[in-house]
Amino acid sequence: MRRISTFLITTVAATAALALSTGPVFASPPTPPSASTAATELASLTVKAEGSTTGYSRDKFPHWIIQSGTCDTREEVLKRDGTGVQVDSSCHPTAGSWYSVYDKQTFTNSSDVDIDHIVPLAEAWKSGASGWTQAKRQEFANNLTISQLIAVSASSNRSKGDRDPSEWKPTNTAVHCMYARYWIWVKYTYKLSLQSTEKTALQQMLGTC
Repeated sequence: MRRISTFLITTVAATAALALSTGPVFASPPTPPSASTAATELASLTVKAEGSTTGYSRDKFPHWIIQSGTCDTREEVLKRDGTGVQVDSSCHPTAGSWYSVYDKQTFTNSSDVDIDHIVPLAEAWKSGASGWTQAKRQEFANNLTISQLIAVSASSNRSKGDRDPSEWKPTNTAVHCMYARYWIWVKYTYKLSLQSTEKTALQQMLGTC
């Protein structure tokens, strides 16, 4: 009996230690390609001077569109990235929690959470989206099939603004590898260009993988 009790105590302690070491449980965007694949994709992207914001408007990237039933893109991301999320008949979250990987904050009120475009809309405009059709820009702004959208704290999203990785990175350095992989996947999917400083920053972030 004593041997069984000792085993149970040891198992519980180990489980608790694992839970503490792994940190908060959270959902996330679709898993991007591996770091090695991301490096290959990064190498294939066109490097050139960034375009201007002339003619840019967020209205040229229509969002949030209805994705399913009464749920728009923002609400779908809140459901996907949250824990224990419950919604009403209008798909508005009435319960749940959201862990922001950018700054390691947890929220229980969805109004404190922003949906970040990994590659900002203005950044996309300057990198090639200015020449797209409105329909393609709408797809880009609402794409749930790649890692373009993520639920994070409103404060971190607004701190980031339209800046690329050479100008802004998550304060949580533990996610720099994943953030670079997210960013590269989006730019590679849409064949967007990048600046040399942006490429260098992404290579450095991949170096943390």
